[in-house]
Amino acid sequence: MSKHLFIGIAGGSGSGKTTLADRLAAHFGSRLSLLRHDNYYKAQSSLTLKERATLNFDHPDAFDTELLIRHLDALREGKSIACPVYDYAIHDRSREVRTVEATDVIVLEGILIFENPEILKRLDVKIFVDTDADVRIVRRIKRDVSERGRDLDSVISQYLTTVKPMHEAFVEPSKRHADIIVPEGGRNHVAFEMITERIVSHLNRKEQA
Repeated sequence: MSKHLFIGIAGGSGSGKTTLADRLAAHFGSRLSLLRHDNYYKAQSSLTLKERATLNFDHPDAFDTELLIRHLDALREGKSIACPVYDYAIHDRSREVRTVEATDVIVLEGILIFENPEILKRLDVKIFVDTDADVRIVRRIKRDVSERGRDLDSVISQYLTTVKPMHEAFVEPSKRHADIIVPEGGRNHVAFEMITERIVSHLNRKEQA
C-alpha cells in the first residue's frame, strides 16, 4: 500500500472547504500536512499593486501548477518541501516559505484542484464541497472584508467579473471528478466523521504493514 494518503478538497470560494481541511488538520495533528492551492498563485512582483488587483485569480492559468505537481511528487517520495506563502493584502507571494513535511496524510485544498488532470492523478481521495451560491458569496464578503482587508465594492466587483463566471466555467464542472460530494463542508458533521474514518483506516493499515 502507499505510504502516504493524498486527499483533495475542492469547491467554490466560500463553500466551506477550508473549514473542512482545517478541522482535519486539527484532528490529526502532526500526522497530517495541509497544502493550500492559493499559496501556489504565480509570483507577480513585476506588476504594480493596482495591476495585480485586476488579475483573474480564479482561472487555472493563475496558478503555478508545475511547482505544485513537483511538490506533490516530492511529498509522495517522502521529502519535505518549501511551500510558498501567498499574501492576500498585496495580491502576490510573500518572501516567506513554509516547510511542509511528508506526513502520513497530505490534504490539498483549493477551488481548482480537480480541474487539472495531472493533479487529479496524484489524489487518492477527491472530496467536493457543494454549497449554495448565495451562501458562498455572503461568506466570501465577510471573509475578504474582515480577514483580507478588502473593501465591499471590490469584493462584489471581483465576484461578478471573475469569481462567478470562473466557477461556472471550471469549478462546477470539476465536481464530476469527485469521489465524495459534501454539502456545507466542515459544518457537515456526518461527512466529517466518514472522512476521518477513512483516514484512520489508512493509518491503521500502515501501522500493521
